[in-house]
Amino acid sequence: MGDRPKQRTKGNVRPSSSGRAAELLAKERGTVPGFIGFGTSSNDPGYVPAIQGAEEIDSLVDADFRMVLRKLSKRDVITKLKAMQEFGTMCKEREAEIVKGVLPYWPRIYCKISVDHDRRVREATQEAFEQLILKVKKHLAPHLKSLMGHWLIAQCDTYSPAASAAKVAFEKAFPPSKQPEALVFCKEEILTVLQDHLLKETPDTLSDLQTVPEEEREAKFFRILTCSLLALKKLLCTLPSNENKLLEEKLKCLLSQNKFWKYGKHNMPQVRSAFFELISAFCFHIPDSMNAEASRLCLAVLLSIDDSDAVVCPALWEAVLHVLTTIEDCWSHVNAKKGVLPKLWTVLREGGRGLATVIYPNLLPFISKIPHGIIEPKLDYFRTFFTSITQGLLTERAMACNSECSAIISAFMECLRFTVLQNVGNEKEQIDIQEMLINEQLIPLINVVIKEPRLQNGPLFYEVAEVLYFWKTRAEIANGDLAALTYQRMMLSFWDAFSSICVGYVDVMDADEKSLAAMSSLLQILQNPENKMKPNKKKAVKVRFAEDTQPESNTEHGNYVDLRSNNEPSIPTPGIHEQCLSSLQKEPLEDLVCKVAELSLVYANEQKSDRHLKFLSALLRNFSSRRVFHVLLEDGSNLEAGKVQYENPSVQFLYENVIDWLKEDGRKETDFLVDILYSVLYCCSSATERENILNDLTKMELKWNIILQIIQKACSSSERHSLSSTWLKGDVLGERLVTLADDLCNTSLKTTVVSMESFHSERWTLLSLVLSQPIKNDSLIGEMYVKRIIDKLQTALAKAKDLSEAGNTEPSVSFICDIASNFFISVKGCLLMPSSEDLLFTIFQLCAQNQDTTRLSDFLVNKLKHTWLCGLTSLVHQLSDTHKESTFLQRSAFWVKNQLLSSALDLKSLQVLISAVNDLLTQLLQTDEVSASVLKDYIEWLTPNKTEWEKMRECLSNEWIRKPLLEGRLSMNCEITGTDQKHCAMAKLPSHLCTAALLSKMVQLILEKEVVFENPEADRNKFENIIAEYLYALQWIEELANPPCQLLEFLYHLQVLNVSCGKLHTLSNIPCLLQILFERSKENGRLWALTMAKLLNTESISFSEIKALFVTAERFIPLTEGRLHTLQNLSPFLPEEDNKELAVYCTSKLKECDGSGLLSIDGAFVNLAILNSCLNSGSVDYGEQISEIIKIIISWRNDYEDNFLFSCNLQEEKPQLLGFNIEVIRFISLLLNNPPSLLESEWDFVMCSMLAWLETVSESQALFPRALMQVFACASCDLSVALSAYFQEATPEIIEKLPTNLMTEWQEFFSEGIHSLLLPLLVKITRKEKDTLETSFQSSMLKSLGKALTYISKDQLLNNKLPAKFVAGQKTNLPDKLQTLLNTLFPLLLFRSRPVQITIYQMLNKLMCELPKFDDVDLKSYGDEEEELLLSPPAALMNVLTTQEDLLENILDCIPVGEFAVIQPLSEEFCLVLGYLLTWKLLLTFFKAASSQLRALYSQYLRRTKSLNKLLYHLFRLMPENPTLPPSTAELPNKDVKTYFTEELDLDIKDSSGLSSHIPHLACSVYCMTLKDLPAMVRLWWNSCEKRVFQVVDKFTSKYVSNVLSSQEISSVQTSTQLFNGMTVKARSATREVIATYSVDDIFIELIIQLPPNYPLGSIAVESGKRVGVAVQQWRNWMLQLSTYLTHQNGSIMEGLALWKNNVDKRFEGVEDCMICFSVIHGSNYSLPKTACRTCKKKFHSACLYKWFTSSNKSTCPLCRETFF
Repeated sequence: MGDRPKQRTKGNVRPSSSGRAAELLAKERGTVPGFIGFGTSSNDPGYVPAIQGAEEIDSLVDADFRMVLRKLSKRDVITKLKAMQEFGTMCKEREAEIVKGVLPYWPRIYCKISVDHDRRVREATQEAFEQLILKVKKHLAPHLKSLMGHWLIAQCDTYSPAASAAKVAFEKAFPPSKQPEALVFCKEEILTVLQDHLLKETPDTLSDLQTVPEEEREAKFFRILTCSLLALKKLLCTLPSNENKLLEEKLKCLLSQNKFWKYGKHNMPQVRSAFFELISAFCFHIPDSMNAEASRLCLAVLLSIDDSDAVVCPALWEAVLHVLTTIEDCWSHVNAKKGVLPKLWTVLREGGRGLATVIYPNLLPFISKIPHGIIEPKLDYFRTFFTSITQGLLTERAMACNSECSAIISAFMECLRFTVLQNVGNEKEQIDIQEMLINEQLIPLINVVIKEPRLQNGPLFYEVAEVLYFWKTRAEIANGDLAALTYQRMMLSFWDAFSSICVGYVDVMDADEKSLAAMSSLLQILQNPENKMKPNKKKAVKVRFAEDTQPESNTEHGNYVDLRSNNEPSIPTPGIHEQCLSSLQKEPLEDLVCKVAELSLVYANEQKSDRHLKFLSALLRNFSSRRVFHVLLEDGSNLEAGKVQYENPSVQFLYENVIDWLKEDGRKETDFLVDILYSVLYCCSSATERENILNDLTKMELKWNIILQIIQKACSSSERHSLSSTWLKGDVLGERLVTLADDLCNTSLKTTVVSMESFHSERWTLLSLVLSQPIKNDSLIGEMYVKRIIDKLQTALAKAKDLSEAGNTEPSVSFICDIASNFFISVKGCLLMPSSEDLLFTIFQLCAQNQDTTRLSDFLVNKLKHTWLCGLTSLVHQLSDTHKESTFLQRSAFWVKNQLLSSALDLKSLQVLISAVNDLLTQLLQTDEVSASVLKDYIEWLTPNKTEWEKMRECLSNEWIRKPLLEGRLSMNCEITGTDQKHCAMAKLPSHLCTAALLSKMVQLILEKEVVFENPEADRNKFENIIAEYLYALQWIEELANPPCQLLEFLYHLQVLNVSCGKLHTLSNIPCLLQILFERSKENGRLWALTMAKLLNTESISFSEIKALFVTAERFIPLTEGRLHTLQNLSPFLPEEDNKELAVYCTSKLKECDGSGLLSIDGAFVNLAILNSCLNSGSVDYGEQISEIIKIIISWRNDYEDNFLFSCNLQEEKPQLLGFNIEVIRFISLLLNNPPSLLESEWDFVMCSMLAWLETVSESQALFPRALMQVFACASCDLSVALSAYFQEATPEIIEKLPTNLMTEWQEFFSEGIHSLLLPLLVKITRKEKDTLETSFQSSMLKSLGKALTYISKDQLLNNKLPAKFVAGQKTNLPDKLQTLLNTLFPLLLFRSRPVQITIYQMLNKLMCELPKFDDVDLKSYGDEEEELLLSPPAALMNVLTTQEDLLENILDCIPVGEFAVIQPLSEEFCLVLGYLLTWKLLLTFFKAASSQLRALYSQYLRRTKSLNKLLYHLFRLMPENPTLPPSTAELPNKDVKTYFTEELDLDIKDSSGLSSHIPHLACSVYCMTLKDLPAMVRLWWNSCEKRVFQVVDKFTSKYVSNVLSSQEISSVQTSTQLFNGMTVKARSATREVIATYSVDDIFIELIIQLPPNYPLGSIAVESGKRVGVAVQQWRNWMLQLSTYLTHQNGSIMEGLALWKNNVDKRFEGVEDCMICFSVIHGSNYSLPKTACRTCKKKFHSACLYKWFTSSNKSTCPLCRETFF
């Protein structure tokens, strides 16, 4: 096959050999070849100028254009498409001169590519041509003749987008007036191109035979053929008429060719269609040439009349009509009876073959052009013609399409009328044709349409009416002459025949209902033909009220307009019949109506036929005259004696017949009977007579649905309403409806009938109709009765709440809602009635209360909500239109306020209430016409007064105060009540929260709308007060240490409502809001001060604005609790000079304090508290003040020692003493920020005081639940923490500045004293409160106590003074004190408090590394036993772990491994999981500190208990799927992403932030430690896992852990200081390899250890490096041993290498291998072969023998097979 051609080097400009040859040829011959390639090929354009040797042409074409033009010659479609698009872009962007250079080559390109097979290429070509034209403009003129032929073809492209693009380009080149001139200029060339395509070209000449498939060649040829025919037509139509004469001569050549005329029979429909279009154009523009070719023309067109292709048919029939018009003797060239008409009859009988809409409109002009000689005999001709049309109409294909049927029927009637006109007269043939048309064609067609429902909606009935009207008009105009007699005779014949078929349809028992309806419709159309001429068949006539501007009623029960109104005419007034109908039509029509009505009545009475009765109703609706009723009464002339006789026959008919029909019990349908009633009312002469009739019917015991239908009919038509208006407004109907409403409301609420809904539905519909159907903006019934009915509904709705428990109110309430919503929507100004307002208020109350209160179902609540919104919309429109005040707003506001103040609301109730009020206010705000005063009044009505606000704030519990007291944000020295934490969930929300939330939402809506009030400042101030209360409520929740779930859900709901502090801050006036909070803080302090601080912390407020609040510090004097709290929370935001000024003032006041002033509110306590806030808030140097103050405090200690709580046991709380001491302790803690300036006596005071305070704390446990005592205890512990941290972190420079022996005293006395007090205290507290949760009163105390104990040293723990605690049967090697400590502290890991658990962990973590050495002492006693060896870690630890495993199984066992279990922070489960993970961290620390031999024994124990397996399963439930730290993904590159595995977890006791990630992070930490310290056991577990877990573990570990551990392992090798005699170890971090080189004497060994990608789960690969002096077998054994050690030992690579080296060393020392494992050192317990066979003297490992005996079930030696023992 040869080598693949090499790619040409980029930048190689040397031409190919053919290019050089061309250049040489040019030089030799003196000519310049203009093109590359072979010019003879039709497929190769050959238009690209040469790169070499054509300098003159090159200068005309830009290089970029040359490249694009080359691409256009490619065969690939995509290449050509992109090239053409690029060409168009370049034409648009390049300069005109550059583009002009392409023009000489463009015609050949265009002519070739504009007929490309791909339509996208053709479209792109025309678009590019447009850009070229816009750029070169008139410079295109020289090239027009070579372009125009293909350009015209392109405009006729069968692909519409391409044709449109070509037309646009043509229009851009030539304005419409210049287009004919352009075509005239190029007509010769155009005609040449077109004639070539039509006569010369073939599929093979247009395309390359070798590259283009046959199918594609033919498709292209047929398309070009079609386009050429259409282009020729376009040319003829565009050229001026004088030019057509000149063109006619040149077309004779085309017309003389048989090939051209054969296109009419072409097998491609597009070609035939284009041919017939061209023939039509020829007939129109060059008729002389067509007459010359008449024979061929007529044969080609007329004999194709049966062509049924949808593409061809329109053009064909246009051509047929043009031929009939142009060629006068066209029928002489064809045999019409044999060649044309039979084909036409076939087409007509088949219904046009789906093309009726195209063919049938041409029938009338076609038959009008057929000469008389051809249609003889006429009778047979016309019979065949019309019969064929009728047969075509009845085909399934025709009847399936309405447009097809309409076209056929219209053509039939047009041809019928034309035929009658052509055959008017009294000759026998004419009369026969007339009779045939009526009796054999028209009447059967009417009969067929009446029978066939699919044809009944067609135009036949209207066409018949139009024909009869035309005949009647002709008969009257030409009265007495021949034509008049003809039309009279035809009408009589029609009515006779029509009457007979109508009677035939009626006079049968099982008459077809649809046929009767069709006949009724036809009679109705015939009644008034003038109004029915050419009707709009799509739209029905519909009566509407001129004044009615209301939108259609969107009710549950639908529209009340009768469905038959589409065919109902407006009821005619007397005289219209006489005006419209002459005797020729009126008398036969009325006679026919009377006859069929009489027949219908007979069947209705005798046979009880509802079908005939409905037909009678339809007749009477259209023919309601006294004559008809007379005829109907004659049928029942045998009247019973005693019956009242009425003068009006219609009334007599009503009482004799209609009422009896209405009273029939079994009758389900009564709608048509009500129509008969209105026909009777129409015939009544006076309104009084009508009202009496309707009143009589109302008093009768008729069904309610009949009354409903009567009113519905009245509402559907203005004329019917006028017939019944006096009755509708009358008292009889009104009283009956009020009674109905009362019955419905009372019985519906009490009845227990299951089918009540269906029983009452029409009654509820009736009430809804009379209330909600206004006529001319007036109520349908009397207004007095409307009010009474609304009162009944409101009373019933108010009772529904009380009766809802029975569960029977749903239907009634639902119906009332429907009625009310329709009423509110339909009736303008309905809420002006007091009863309507009462109804709306009741609905609002039900919507604004929780379902638990109203006991209503979800369905009813949704119904009520819809009704409430409808009423609200009506209320808003009323307020905006009438500007009248509504009592509803005030009543609803007072009710809402009462709900907030007096009712304890839960969250659901609050949500419902806010939603209802929000809907109300939103509607008011959305209507601009509602005045601002209405909004202002509504908010004022809702807002509580000052006293009510204070009362609600007092109801908030004081539980919040603990948190700010402990954090030092508030200071108090008075008794505080109500601070006990409540463990039970809050059932109801405090009223203050509910009120603040609702009002804040309302204020936010108003502020967002930017409503302008009359007094903006005063109204805005009211809004700021509401916002202040809302901020106060949120601050109360925020200060709760552990808010109940109800409050957390409340906060979430506020987010859902979009009521946030940030949004309110944005909308509010911050200075005004800050001023309000400042004033309230000064007055009340406490939570108001914290709220103010929160606002200052949230908003960036300048120092000047803060200073403007108080101007000078003197405004805070005299100091009160409120002012103290204000200053404490302002100080962090004050400038340094103001803080310093406050500090100087407080220092001066402290100097003045005596014994009585230490504890007073404005004495030492207050000044110390302010001073502490100043010290804590900034970096100002208070050195002088601090020195003075410490001296003052020491003097107080000397003079008033009783005020210092030193080493005392408090029996009762002393708030003033506690408050004073707390501030002194806090001051000393702050003092440690700059302690070197302290004197020795001052240091003694600080440390002795600290110890004395701790003794007080230790002895006063009974008072721990008290808030101030708890603060005192925490402050004392925090002071010890500050001192411990200071001395622990002290640098040598700092120690030098301290007094002599201070560090020694601290370490030997004070530190020991602290922990000797606090460690027993922790044990006592936890023993007393065994199940204390994080939410207990001791949480803060335990945090401070735990923080202090974290500084305890290892020696202090080992020398603890805890009471002895031992467990019976507990095996231990530990000293008594240490065992006591473990037995005491380990169980506290189960304590339900995070601070205790972390404290215990941090203390025990200091000891775990010391514990394994006590097991090393007894290690020699192990190893000679034959059973498997194991050793338990500390029993106290394992006991706790067993308990935790049992508890954790209950929590996590239901969660699949690999799914993340979310643990709620600070829950009971959180504490349990935390303790479990901390226990494992201790165990792993202990394991890591043990020696290799001990680790082997411990791991066997863990394997036996399966504790590690349980841990690993739990870890894969606790670790997240993506353990990435949230900020790291955006901040760092991918390789530096921080995860829970790369970052160590900081177990800070006091820091509670990020608790949600606490457990996941800790779980990841434990997993990482497990993989690092117990890799062999984890690998064993992983290999035993099921497939799904196996994959989850592998994927997670490989992705997040392996890289971390591999890097650590490699790093540990690189930084290891361990030295091996005769072995060196190196590491390569890039390849994750460790290389060990071992050499002894002449032996040299190199081993390469490769870490797997999923290290340490995968096996470590040991590969061979260099080796010298070692046998192959020995080498393999050593490699296997190293692999075994690394795989099965639970340690690092360095430890594995050490074991391997030890094994090899022993081998060289002469120690024999164990013949079971072939190793000197055992792979698991690292023992030597000691157990020898007495026969062969070979030694084995005890563990290997044990396994050998148990697996083989024998006790023989593995080597000699003798009994071992």
